[in-house]
Amino acid sequence: MDSIRVIIADDEPLARRGIRQLLAPHKDIAVVAEARNGRETVRVLRELRPELLFLDVQMPNMNGFDVVAEIGPASMPLLIFVTAYDEFAVKAFEVHALDYLVKPVETARFRQALERVREQLRSANAEHLSRKLASLLAAREEERARGRIVVQTTRGKLILNADEVDWIEADDYYAAIHSGNARHLVRESLASLEERLNPESFLRTHRSAIVNVNRVCELRNERGETFLVIAGGRRIPISRRRRARIARLLRRLK
Repeated sequence: MDSIRVIIADDEPLARRGIRQLLAPHKDIAVVAEARNGRETVRVLRELRPELLFLDVQMPNMNGFDVVAEIGPASMPLLIFVTAYDEFAVKAFEVHALDYLVKPVETARFRQALERVREQLRSANAEHLSRKLASLLAAREEERARGRIVVQTTRGKLILNADEVDWIEADDYYAAIHSGNARHLVRESLASLEERLNPESFLRTHRSAIVNVNRVCELRNERGETFLVIAGGRRIPISRRRRARIARLLRRLK
């Protein structure tokens, strides 16, 4: 068998380096590119057409599922998803027999995943793999429709239903989800969360904030600034370009 050409896609340099180190002892593997975000991943996939892709589930611009949707299941190489704590991803991969690795990646588990790749390449059953990826995307869309958010805590995984969320704010590469008196960090962009939350219930008020409209008590203007007051008295800023649209939507809900 010729060398298996690999692309590593992850926005964390340490994670990419870790995959490279795990691949180093495997002489039949050749890393041909790395990608730092979803758009970069799509570009190098189209340019290089590798046999294998290590794909982080959560990345800026486009997440792992978006990359698969953009390339199309029929054109994807063999795929090993890498996830920090996405409970749905783990369950979906198990159901659809797609491989995944949970960070931090264990050496024995990594070797097992590579052996599955070799077996699949020997069988060359591309149509079967394409059907599995298509099923995975369909399941992901169904999960998005349900609006659940999985949060990693020190005690394990917490699943929040959308109606439990008060508001969400950007926090570097994370999103901080406020629910009651609790604040939970998830490694997902606001754009990704906005995409899978019901737009009739959640409003993007600012580049750094999303609000559950059912928690809004008041739309207020003070000293030229417009903001929402939600239950508990928290003030959520509204960007200038969003003011008119949010005011119209709130009037409609009354």
